[in-house]
Amino acid sequence: MRIWGVIIVIVLAALPLAACRKWDGLSNGAGARAAQADEQNRGAEAETSDLDLPVDTLFSRACGHGVKAYECGECRYEVGVVKAPPGLFADGLFKETKVVRRRVEQSLTLTGEVGFDERRVRHVSAPADGIIRRVHTVLGDSLTAGQPILEIESVAVGEAEEDYLAARALLTLARRNHDRVAELQREGIASEREFFEARQELEAADIRVGAALGRLMRLGMSGEDAAALTPDAARGLVTLRASASGTVLSLQAVPGKAARPDESLAVIGDNSTVWVSADLYERDLKRVARSCASETVPAALSTTAYPGETFSGTVDFISPVMEETSRTAKLRVKASNPGGRLLAGMFVTVKIFLPGDEETAAVPETAVLEDEGRAFVFVHHHDDYYVRRPVETGRTWPDWTEIVEGLTGGETIVADGSFLMKSDVLRSKMGAGCAD
Repeated sequence: MRIWGVIIVIVLAALPLAACRKWDGLSNGAGARAAQADEQNRGAEAETSDLDLPVDTLFSRACGHGVKAYECGECRYEVGVVKAPPGLFADGLFKETKVVRRRVEQSLTLTGEVGFDERRVRHVSAPADGIIRRVHTVLGDSLTAGQPILEIESVAVGEAEEDYLAARALLTLARRNHDRVAELQREGIASEREFFEARQELEAADIRVGAALGRLMRLGMSGEDAAALTPDAARGLVTLRASASGTVLSLQAVPGKAARPDESLAVIGDNSTVWVSADLYERDLKRVARSCASETVPAALSTTAYPGETFSGTVDFISPVMEETSRTAKLRVKASNPGGRLLAGMFVTVKIFLPGDEETAAVPETAVLEDEGRAFVFVHHHDDYYVRRPVETGRTWPDWTEIVEGLTGGETIVADGSFLMKSDVLRSKMGAGCAD
């Protein structure tokens, strides 16, 4: 009995101690869980994109350096903020603009074909039927005005050379006879009538030389080549030269090939600008012509050769003639052609944009950027600080994008140079920041 009493006393004494330890364990576990939950909340907040947080929250958040995050040179990008002093705008690195309401432009899609801008190129063709004997250039060469392109042997040129040489010889004889009769008249030997006849023969011979020279020049011979022509050098060859400086854009000339006046042998010029000819249906003629008469109508060109790319242009002419078979009028678009990537003869899709009646908030297309599929723009907040804000975009037309949600109008945003701001903000995805 005495042993059992001792055991009971020990157990009763241990119960409060065990209860205390159990309570301490419960208390410590709850604290750990609370701390863990708090850390998870902070982590979740840190992982939340700045695009999902209110602007006031972004500008009130502090960083690990004891200052506001947007003021910290190492941490401001973590809240989507960029600091851009006025000097960067003055130097043209960035450009601001206001969110404005613009008329939504309605698009009209046509099919077109690329051609040379005929005001910037020169076609080279044979002045008469003949045979190409020599080609002095190749496709892609840059030529200066007067530089030889090719030589053609032609019967017509040979005959014109003979006529010119004969006329020049007669002129020489007529000049000598005129000088002799003039001297005899001064000595009183020749009569005045003989002098006038000699003078008339000289003038007629000079006219014949001019006519023969003109024929040679119409056949493509330069005045210098004609002056150097001799009976031994007359072979019926004519050298076609570049009438203006430019690049050889097209060349269909090889030695031995027959040349005809109605065939283009070469195209020399500049293809930095091209013409696109599109078919405009009769039903669309009125509204397109009305828009072109009142303002510049922009156009966007696309082709399967460059998927996802567009080339900008403007409508600059509508043909006054309706084609009988297709019942379409030719619409011409003048488009810039950087790098000469649009080739003559290439088919393109032409989308022209006509002014509509509806207005909507719009920003320059260069202002809208994307990050993981989300569109955003940089909005001026205060002083030198710009913060990126999410937007929902809608319709697009040349140089402009509709803003459906995210901007109300009147905000100052960054139009040009916004990509540089994006690069600065996205440094946070490379592991930089307060944790370094």
